[in-house]
Amino acid sequence: MKAKWFFVFFALALLPACSTTRLAYENADVFLRWQANNYFDFQGAQSEELDRRLAAFLAWHRARALPQYARLGEEAAARMRRGIKREDLDWSYDSVVARIREALGAAAFEASGLLDRLSPAQIRHFEQRLAEENRKFAKEQVQGTLEERHQRRVKRNTELLEGWFGPLSAAQAERVRFYSERAPFSAELRERHRKRRQAELVAILRAREAKQRLAQWLQNWEAGREPGHVEAAKATQAEFTALLLELDGTLSAEQREHVAARLARYAGLFESMARP
Repeated sequence: MKAKWFFVFFALALLPACSTTRLAYENADVFLRWQANNYFDFQGAQSEELDRRLAAFLAWHRARALPQYARLGEEAAARMRRGIKREDLDWSYDSVVARIREALGAAAFEASGLLDRLSPAQIRHFEQRLAEENRKFAKEQVQGTLEERHQRRVKRNTELLEGWFGPLSAAQAERVRFYSERAPFSAELRERHRKRRQAELVAILRAREAKQRLAQWLQNWEAGREPGHVEAAKATQAEFTALLLELDGTLSAEQREHVAARLARYAGLFESMARP
């Protein structure tokens, strides 16, 4: 799981339509089983244990996490309707990070016993999958001229915001470009950090210490960042906060209600999915 700088307003925005979200959640066991096998190639009794562990985690998630997501959505909708302030963004960040850490702890509890019994061949398979992902990351985030990377960033940010607010005005789009110019490029720093983290995880698996160390390792995803990475993350966070606060002041009534109504719909969806 990749934990990044998410505000609840935009974390929820990344979800597709409500009906698609429900369908995806109801079939989450299929997707997670496929992902686990893609990384570790479980066989026989391991596959049966994987099914039991996934069922236990998803039961926890439905009973514990979904009601929390519903409350977050309701509160975020109310804050959006009255206009967001810096303390709202701080609240959203802290709330989402807390929910991520709780879910990672629950996932580690269910997965650690199975991971402590991986064979050397399965760990090598995992390393191969990580190498493939690293090549993809480098292609999408690191490679290219500075101008090419800037254009990719502008495109990503514009698509994200327009997917949430609808078409941006010329002034709003210009502010997004301004953010994209000012926020530091940290792909190389993030690339080194992810590779260090991957090496730490492989060491945990080889030592068969997932039960003792996996939860803490997952929940402390920022540990070990280089000083330059820490400073770049702070600068990016500050620039993104400024962007959101400025955009909030330029939203039309239709844009604001579109955001709030969508958050409220997701809150209702999460609440309904939490019911047995």
